[in-house]
Amino acid sequence: MTVLIIDDEAPARDIIRHYLKSYPEVAIIGEASNGFDAMKAIKEQAPQLIFLDVQMPKLTGLEMLELVENPPLVIFSTAYDQFAIRAFEQSAVDYLLKPYSKQRFDAALQKALAKVSSGQPSPESLPALTLAAPGALTRVAVKDRQQIHVIPLHSVCYVEAYGDYVKLHTDKGIFLKEKTMKYFEENLPPQQFIRVHRSFIVNVDMVAKIELYEKESYRVHLKNGEALRASSSGYKALKEAVRW
Repeated sequence: MTVLIIDDEAPARDIIRHYLKSYPEVAIIGEASNGFDAMKAIKEQAPQLIFLDVQMPKLTGLEMLELVENPPLVIFSTAYDQFAIRAFEQSAVDYLLKPYSKQRFDAALQKALAKVSSGQPSPESLPALTLAAPGALTRVAVKDRQQIHVIPLHSVCYVEAYGDYVKLHTDKGIFLKEKTMKYFEENLPPQQFIRVHRSFIVNVDMVAKIELYEKESYRVHLKNGEALRASSSGYKALKEAVRW
């Protein structure tokens, strides 16, 4: 089984490498200290398993996985228990909380070996991965052709439903993200981003005014000159958020 170790701390990578010495059937084919290098290594080397830290510079482990095509098997290895993974059992082999013992490591690796030996394929995507706390998002990572953009939330004007994707309308342009409106509604800061319509989630800082459009229908005018539809419930939620 081929393995890639992804962690921004060298001692953490050293421990995994040391623990793997007792497994001659496992080959370490590389290491990476950040999400950008990890994506490149996964694409070029196609490991069967990755050990992945969650909190890393440049691109977090979760952000990286959202952008990887044909992801390998994953064992999370992290010291940040507050980054507990929601329903990670459906998407990852195991979750190791640092510091962990050799016995705990062995148990996780045996699960991965069993999956590989049984021919169980890696997941085609990892849709269940998300921070556990509501409103936990502070930025959004998107892939645009060969470029990766990390978009801070203050740059997002609004989120628009777009089939199986959403459109992120930002001050730098429009970006597609393969996530649902429900995902963003649950994970964006609830006082900052309000779902005003089934098709729109608005950043309250971008709102210029709200006006009645027709019976029980409203228009939300943004500071960039755009106008969005709002339902009566969306209008009430937005009005409460901006305290008008």
